[in-house]
Amino acid sequence: MMTDPISDMLARIKNACQRYFETVDIPSSKIKAGILQVLEREGYIDGFSEVVINGRNYLRVDLRYYEGRQVINMLDRVSKPSRRVYSKLKRIAPVCNGFGIYILSTSKGIMSDAEAKESNVGGEILCKVF
Repeated sequence: MMTDPISDMLARIKNACQRYFETVDIPSSKIKAGILQVLEREGYIDGFSEVVINGRNYLRVDLRYYEGRQVINMLDRVSKPSRRVYSKLKRIAPVCNGFGIYILSTSKGIMSDAEAKESNVGGEILCKVF
């Protein structure tokens, strides 16, 4: 049994980027798909699709590189199962002087910090990406 599947997903993506893999397969769930949608909208990955391998659903993530370098330099989990981190809209500070993003789980779905500011909602900070 896995205690934190989101951390597992982030570790798989981070390790695949460091080894310059083109794709990585992650066990499928709705929250992981939501996080990947935000990463795709913000330009950190090329895309993802759902595939079936040995009767199990996986998300196949197409990683993005720019001029031979990885686009995702930092991918860290903020809110953990043992310590949840919630934030109001006004307390969300920029990541790496505005070059990175936070991914939040809000009442209106999973979105980046910029989208949360547009929608005027706060929520649980899942991870930060740079």
